[in-house]
Amino acid sequence: MPGLTVLAVDDELPALDELSYLLERHEAVATVHKASDATEALRVLADHTIEAAFLDISMPGLSGMELAGVLAHYTAPPAIVFVTAHDDRAVEAFDVGAVDYLLKPLRTERLDQAITRILAARAGDDAPADLAAAPAPAATDDVIPVELGGVTSLVRRDAISWVEAVGDYARLHTDTGAHLVRVTLSTLESRWASVGFARVHRSYLVALPMVTGLRSTGASTMVRVRANGASPAVELPVSRRQVRELKDRLVRDPLRTFRSGRTDGPDPGAG
Repeated sequence: MPGLTVLAVDDELPALDELSYLLERHEAVATVHKASDATEALRVLADHTIEAAFLDISMPGLSGMELAGVLAHYTAPPAIVFVTAHDDRAVEAFDVGAVDYLLKPLRTERLDQAITRILAARAGDDAPADLAAAPAPAATDDVIPVELGGVTSLVRRDAISWVEAVGDYARLHTDTGAHLVRVTLSTLESRWASVGFARVHRSYLVALPMVTGLRSTGASTMVRVRANGASPAVELPVSRRQVRELKDRLVRDPLRTFRSGRTDGPDPGAG
């Protein structure tokens, strides 16, 4: 399997050397180019085909975040991974399409995860046949950066039971609490439909593995959703036009057993 050609960008020489060293040691990386600022990075990108760029955020001149914005307009943009000492920019980083967000000092296992995600992203595009065969990380490994009190943490997608629309934001509900993120429900619907989430109402998106059943009362239908085994289950309204599709997905969606290990509760096809 051909190795990755990557670019490491950091204005601090010790940090750049450390990042380059760790990348060069990785079995999936073939070539590492280095740049100490965004201007030098753009020169490297003009001369070489770069498949992934590891960017520091705080740099003089064009910041890493601004550089990522420039790269996003390339015909074949490299995968972006931010490597930074700042833990308060994760939401912004994922907004510009970053594959991962690593905090300094770097840990080898987190760098391994980032490279695995880069390989998975390449396999999902026009990757060579041998690379496309490389195993992608499980969908349950995906994380969402959330901020609370100035602290950024990562919420695993498979810990989310349901999502509530709050204007241009979305509130993620898990068994440990609710987290507000700057993304619309429609965006999450399009991104997560293939990994077991279904839009049941204009205001709600539910994780199918967390559904325990449906309850009909007259013209209304409610879907019961558990929070990773917590009780009691929450009941959310289902739009009339969504009822049939929801029932069909509950019956056929393989992720119900993949993510929850069981499909307890009443038969989802029951009225």
